[in-house]
Amino acid sequence: MKEELIARVVQILRINMSWMTWNLFLAFIPLALSVWLFRFRRGGSWLWWLGFLVFYAFLPNAPYLLTDVIHLIDDIRKIQSVWMITLVLIPLYLLVIIGGFEAYVISLINWGYYLHRIGKSQWIWRVELITHFLCAIGVYWGRFLRFNSWDLITQPDALLTKGVEEILGKQPLVIIAITFVVLTGLYWIMKRVTLGLSQRDSKIGVNSGSANSNTPNI
Repeated sequence: MKEELIARVVQILRINMSWMTWNLFLAFIPLALSVWLFRFRRGGSWLWWLGFLVFYAFLPNAPYLLTDVIHLIDDIRKIQSVWMITLVLIPLYLLVIIGGFEAYVISLINWGYYLHRIGKSQWIWRVELITHFLCAIGVYWGRFLRFNSWDLITQPDALLTKGVEEILGKQPLVIIAITFVVLTGLYWIMKRVTLGLSQRDSKIGVNSGSANSNTPNI
């Protein structure tokens, strides 16, 4: 019985690791682009605008990981072991989901940093809300219509026709609205946690530097 359970868990983990790794990779693409675009570059060139479009095309992949909780529900039904679910499955899913959403949070923090740097700080909260709304649509397209970020290039006609037609229905609008509220709420919480941890580390670094400066050189 134990051997069968372990074998089933290993099989499920092997299957999950493939799509989890891929989804995390897609989630970290906009994070990497946000560092390049908003921390090290200044807008204006065609290359920057191209990177900016790619950034927004891939950004929904980060909060999309929140919807992967449906796989956790399926896995719980398959395993039916409290210990395996508690000690293996749930921590693994939490790591992946939080990692993906944190990539989303840091990406928007970098975007806000850029707006602040160019003197547009008053636009930060507006840009964040617009981004949450666009990502809510992107998450719906990805989860229910199975569109990918690169479909903007490979099949733009289908994306514009089927994608736009679908989101105009009552049920899709409700789902998108709920997703928008969830993204806004979770982002508000995670942004404060992330900035709080960042400021704490900065203070520790400053205090450590001050202590070292008072220590005579040997």
